Amino acid sequence: MIKTSYGKVKRLSTPESAYIAALIDGEGTISLTRHNKSGYRRPEVGISNTELKLLKWIKNLIGAGQISLKRSHNKKHAMCYTYKICNRQAFNLLAQISSYLRTYKRKRAKLILKNYKKLTLRNGKYSQKLLKQKKRLVEKFFAISPFGKRNRIEDYL
Repeated sequence: MIKTSYGKVKRLSTPESAYIAALIDGEGTISLTRHNKSGYRRPEVGISNTELKLLKWIKNLIGAGQISLKRSHNKKHAMCYTYKICNRQAFNLLAQISSYLRTYKRKRAKLILKNYKKLTLRNGKYSQKLLKQKKRLVEKFFAISPFGKRNRIEDYL
């Protein structure tokens, strides 16, 4: 287990880390999602897939997270599931897989790993200065996108 105060995930082998990274590059998301009334954002990593068995395997491999059903209103669509991991567990997962990511998600992961902990207080009592810095982090994070500027694979190698 990898542990930082309260976020545990299993230690992944190199092939496991690379495989999880590939799934996130292709079928997943790395985001900062709003959590509760405070509106503060937290790291969240998700993978969507129609294969529930695969997502259960991922959850078991990582040792954390949850799986939910994504409801579709169109009967022609297959049932789809989403695996999600949040907060420090997501942070610790990103620490293991970020070097294997190959899309814009790599830049997002690196930004979270570099800045999130130092800008996030466990007691939630932020100074105005820290709130401004955290807001800038969120703005920088969402500016990293597959849209807008044309992304080249060379930017990620």
